Order: sequence, then structure tokens, then C-alpha cells
Amino acid sequence: MCGICCVVNLTASQCALQKHVREKLRNRGPDCSQDITEMVLDPSYSCLFSAHVLHMRGVLTPQPLQDKDGNILLWNGEVFGGLRVGAEDNDTKVVLHHLSVCRSPSDVLSVLSQIKGPWAIIYYRKAEHCIWFGRDFFGRRSLLWSSGPEECSLTLTSVSSCLPDSDSTHWLEVPAVGVYSLDLKKCSYNGSLKLELYPWVYLGDEPPNDFTCEGLPSSVSVVMNDSGLLLNFPIPSMNTSLTAVTPNDKPNQTSSQTSPDDLKEFLKSTEKQEMVRNLIDVLSEAVCRRVQCLPYQAKLTEEPTDDEAQVAILFSGGLDSMILAVLADRHIPADKPIDLLNVAFKLQESKINPGSRKKGQNNRTQRASADMPQSDQVKSNCFDVPDRITGRAGLQELKNLSPARNWNFVEINVTQEELKEMREKRICHLVHPLDTVLDDSIGCAVWFTARGTGIISEGTEQRQHTSTAKVVLTGIGADEQLAGYSRHRVRFKTSGLEGLVKELAMELGRISSRNLGRDDRIIGDHGKEARFPYLDEDVVSFLNSLPVWEKADLSLPRGIGEKLLLRLAAVELGLGPSAVLPKRAMQFGSRIAKLENRHEKASDKCKRLVTS
Repeated sequence: MCGICCVVNLTASQCALQKHVREKLRNRGPDCSQDITEMVLDPSYSCLFSAHVLHMRGVLTPQPLQDKDGNILLWNGEVFGGLRVGAEDNDTKVVLHHLSVCRSPSDVLSVLSQIKGPWAIIYYRKAEHCIWFGRDFFGRRSLLWSSGPEECSLTLTSVSSCLPDSDSTHWLEVPAVGVYSLDLKKCSYNGSLKLELYPWVYLGDEPPNDFTCEGLPSSVSVVMNDSGLLLNFPIPSMNTSLTAVTPNDKPNQTSSQTSPDDLKEFLKSTEKQEMVRNLIDVLSEAVCRRVQCLPYQAKLTEEPTDDEAQVAILFSGGLDSMILAVLADRHIPADKPIDLLNVAFKLQESKINPGSRKKGQNNRTQRASADMPQSDQVKSNCFDVPDRITGRAGLQELKNLSPARNWNFVEINVTQEELKEMREKRICHLVHPLDTVLDDSIGCAVWFTARGTGIISEGTEQRQHTSTAKVVLTGIGADEQLAGYSRHRVRFKTSGLEGLVKELAMELGRISSRNLGRDDRIIGDHGKEARFPYLDEDVVSFLNSLPVWEKADLSLPRGIGEKLLLRLAAVELGLGPSAVLPKRAMQFGSRIAKLENRHEKASDKCKRLVTS
């Protein structure tokens, strides 16, 4: 992973990179930093290419990477398929090799269409005076753009800053709707920046006739390319079949309480069992690709300690993260620990009410704290948020399934004071240009979780622990594809299966602008790389091939019907209670949404993200 940036001016004057942007780029890429400047007199333009590398695969390869013809590549991505990358190879070099032999725009698009994995790219073709840039079709890597209102300049960067003054640069996320080209020769002669878009299109579909991008200044325009060229989606379109299951296909539920036994009834069907095993196979391969081929330690002279993990998981003990943990256990050497990162925001003492817990939970808490001093009990209870409780339960399930594994359950406890400090100092800049209450809550929760600084409990002892893992697995994509959100159930109740199908089709189309760029910026700030197994191309292709009613049945109760197919996979993998846990959003499970104690809607503009 890298922090990449390109500054373009339609004059031959020196380009400059803002200090605060450079600092944040270096956080993303702490292993190597380098700049290359291109200044051309005719046509008149100048470019600054700046790259900051986090070493992940093969030999450490500084960027920007330049070939013998002077072409320059800034690559922030991972090639997990499509192009052949050997176990010892660096994928940046592989990508540049393929691009260097391209002789036309269609050749460039062909290379980019083949890549499976997350990426954001800036690629300068020297002889053609052309810059290509864009993001993969899900937008799994961040790329922002801005342009000065008066001068003909354009800046592309992985991350920016939210400055308080009104004259600060206006940043936007580059829409992940395709790849863009900037013909610097034409732009120089015309005195304006004109971007051509090459859109992502499903195989066999017609490209859109036009494209509008709001928020860019008048000196920059974006138009559809007039050659009819496009990029083919590496996944098929979603199956929109409306054939529903018959009542006889559903198991009888005799109790109001959901349990794994309810799910086991579905697995008596040979057809359903085969479908579940196919999902496990494709998801297992996706996890495998993301936890292997890693550098063993930051410095070759250092030996990793016994508790030094290479892979961490954003872990709530819920369905999505539990499945990732079980599958990661398959592919990570048995003597290597796995960090389970679990965040909790300190509850106000007035809100701590042990009696309000469900009876079983209250009894478990009383037994666990019976031998603790009263002051430690109060301190512990302050962080006993829902995700901490389910996280501990999930840890026990994992220990039962894989007792030889060293599972580092890292309890990350955040006070209101630390939250306020780090939001103002770091997080608000990373969330930017997004600005809602929801962006604030999730951005803060993910930032503290990915930092990985907390405590590990071993019996009655506790020790400080900071995760060294460069790879962070996250469960984004499961809810969007398998009807995991409460809004999906609402849509199903009001509009039936047809409405649900439309809602899910919309989910994947907008995921790049809602979640992924933000989370890439947040996690990358720690010099770590976010990886999304549920958004692996093969996983999405498999799920898109199935009708919606095979993936979810929202006529069934919560904890069963949503993400039904994934719950069946959990049971098949040997999981128990976690297989039937209802969805709980991170901002509620970690209790950050309660911490602010404000009457806000998730979509409201968040004043806390504005720097002073």
C-alpha cells in the first residue's frame, strides 16, 4: 500500500506539495518516500509525482516507479489475480511492465480491466503527455482530487487535510465510475483542464451517454470519452430473479429464541449444503490471498516475538468477523498469532446499569468479576459495551475451534478525552471530505481499532499490547450483499422481494462513495493496509450469480433471515452462538454513538469534524 500524490500545473513553474498533505501521505507509507518532477516547456506544463511506500510484497520497490521510456507509475493497490504475480514478485513492477508495452488507450484499459484486487493508480505516459488515473470499481483505495479556482492546476492524492480557513483547497473523492485521462498537451494549448472518462460497464451493456461531476471548479471539466472505449467490470451483474422459495422449503421454528439448530435444519437440503460449501470455498480463497505473501518483519535484522502478529481483524465477535477469523486460521501458520482488535468507548458512569443487561449476560459478568477489586470492576464495567461482550464470547468459540492458536484479543479502550484529542488532531483530516455524523462515528471507531493499542487479559493478569500487523481484515461488503442492514428488512416489508432486490443492487453501486475510501484513509494512517475479503471479485461474482432469496430470507426472524447463507456457512464451519447474532452497527456496538449524547441523525453534518 502507498500514499500517492500528483500535482499538475499548466505552466512550467515548479509544483509544490502542501506540507500537511505530505505528512499524511508519509503516515500511509513509512518505508520509503520519493518525489519525481517533470517540467515541459512545449507544451507547457509541470508535474510533481510523490509516493510513500508501505512495503507489503516482494522486494521493497521505491515509488514513483519509472520505466526506460520515462513513463511514471504511482500504484496504491494489490494484485490478487488477473495478472500473474509470483510469490517473490513486487506487484508494482508487474503492473508497470504490463503498462509499458501498451500502445494505445485500449491497451491501457485492457490491463486495468484484468486486475483483481483493490487499487488506485496515477500513470504518466511521457511521450503522449498524458496522465491516467482512477480507482477500482468498488473504490477500495482512496483517491481525492482538487483544483484551484483561479489557476489551471489539479491535485490527486490518497489523503488530504481539512483546514479551517475558507480559502482552503476543496477536496472531493474521485468517483469510482471509471478511469480518467488528462491530455496535458491539449490542456496546455486550451488553457483549461479537460478530463476524459472511460467508464466501468458490465459485459454486454452499453456505456452511459454522459457523466456529471458536481463540485469541481469551472476550470476543470469531465466528459465521456468520444472513442467509445470502456472498462469491463470483472464481476457479473447481480441476479435479479424474483422467484421466491415456497413455505415448505423453510424449517419449522418452534421457539421464539433463535439458535444454531434452526440453521442446521436448512443444511439437511443437499442443494443448500452444496451452495454453502461453495461460498466457504470461494471466501476461504479470498482470505488466503490476503493473509499470505507478507514480509515477516519490518527489519530483516529483527526476529519476530511470539505474540507479534502479521494479520489483524477488526473484531466484534459478530458473524462477519468470526467467519474471517476462522478462515484466517486455516491459512496462517499455526505458530503465528492473530490479533483480534476490539474497541470500546468509555460509558459515562451514570449510564452503567448492570441490572439492565439480559439475565444471562448479567450472571456471566458477575461471575467474571467476583474476584476483582471494586475499583477494577468499575473500570472494567465502563468498557463492557455490547461488542466487548460478544467479542469475548467469540474469542471463546475460536479457542474451542482452534485451541493451539494464539488469539490476541486486544481490548482497545477509549475515553472521551482521548477521542476528542485524536479527532481534532488526526481523524477529522482522514474522514474529510466526508462529513456526516455517521462518518464521524465509524471513522473514529475504525481509527482507534486499527491503531491496535490496548490490553490483553491472561487469566487475572493484563498486559499492554500494540498490534504490529500490517494487514487488517475487515468485514465490509457482507451486509451490502447479503441484506444485513435493518433498512433491508424495512424495504422488504414495504416493497417485498422486488424492492429488496433493487435495494441490494443499489448498495454495491454506492459502496465506494459511502465507506471504502474513508476506511482506507483511516486504516492507512497507521501504516497498515485494509483488506476486504467479502469484496473479493470471486466472492462477489459467486454471490451475484445467486438469486437474492438464496442469500437472505427476511420473512424469517432477525439472527436467521438476514445474511442467511453466511449464517449457514458459519454453522458449517463449526461456529455456534455467533452464527445467530443479529446485526449490530459498529457505532452502537462500540457505544461511540452513545458517548456524544446528542440528538443527531446519522446523515446530519457533523460539527465535531470541523477543525478550529
